[in-house]
Amino acid sequence: GRTDRSCSNARRGARLLCDHPRVAGVNWPGLPSSPHYALAGKYLRRVDGEPGAAGVMTFGIKAGAGSSAAQAGEKFIDSLRVFSHLANIGDAKSLVIHPASTTHRQLSEEEQRKAGVLPEMVRLSIGLESIDDLLWDLERALAASA
Repeated sequence: GRTDRSCSNARRGARLLCDHPRVAGVNWPGLPSSPHYALAGKYLRRVDGEPGAAGVMTFGIKAGAGSSAAQAGEKFIDSLRVFSHLANIGDAKSLVIHPASTTHRQLSEEEQRKAGVLPEMVRLSIGLESIDDLLWDLERALAASA
């Protein structure tokens, strides 16, 4: 159903991000490289033979030439066409946000770091759209963020 599709899409998106040179780490418990993978396997229902780790993930975006990681994150988000720039999670539509400049901007950078919100962090909530459309959108926006 809906959750299975979101999990499958998230897995494909996380794999793309892990292998991308513009990405500095992906935080999603459905990846074998995650420190939480064993727990995900123990507690979460399997989807496509892997832990069904839902559709929400974060990743670090690398700074572009002459720009900070936060600026690269903003360029990335502005370049997306399929993902919507919203703070919600768990929607049928794929969503993106840069927490440091939006949901957590009232905190100092030190307070953000203590809360686990880094300047380079981008949060995705993967929805139900065509995986080909989602991967295309991520690839294009990552290229534009440089």
